[in-house]
Amino acid sequence: MNRDLAVLCGLQGAGKTTFAARLATDHAVVSRDLLSYRRPSAARFLDALTAAAGRGRSVVADATHALRADRIRLVALAGALGLRPVLYWFPPDVDASLARNALRDGRALVPTHAIHATAQRLEPPGADEGFAEAFEVHARAGGGFEVLPRPDLVRSRSRPVPGP
Repeated sequence: MNRDLAVLCGLQGAGKTTFAARLATDHAVVSRDLLSYRRPSAARFLDALTAAAGRGRSVVADATHALRADRIRLVALAGALGLRPVLYWFPPDVDASLARNALRDGRALVPTHAIHATAQRLEPPGADEGFAEAFEVHARAGGGFEVLPRPDLVRSRSRPVPGP
C-alpha cells in the first residue's frame, strides 16, 4: 500500500484546512496552525510530520508552503520517509481568501496583511519540484471542492528529484 505525504500549497483562507479535514479519514493531519507552539519553526514542523509518518499512515502537511524551497524540502522528506509526495495546489485568489478569512474568529483569523504578504511571495509550483502526483483544488461556494489532476506539475521520470 502506498503512503503519501500530501503537501497543501496556497494562501491562508484558500480552504486548505477544510480540505485537509476531508483527507483525515486516511491521513494524519499535521497543521502549522494546530501545533501546540504559537509559531512553530520549520524544524518542529518537519519533526511533527516525521512523527506522524512513523505511525504508519499517510500524512497531510497543512501550511501555505508558499516557497519552492519549502516544497522541495518536503519532497525530500517524503523520499526519506518512504512516502509518495503529492501536491494539492490551491491557486491564489486573494479576494476569496480574504472573504473566507473574514468569517473566522479567534486564532483562526489571519491578519489581512499576512494574506497579501503570502500572495506577494507565493511561488507557483513547477514540475521540477519532484512531486509524484499533483492536483489543483478550488473551494466551491456553499462547500465542497473541485479537484483537478495537474500532470504538468509532476516530475518527469527522466529527471532526477531535486535535493533539499
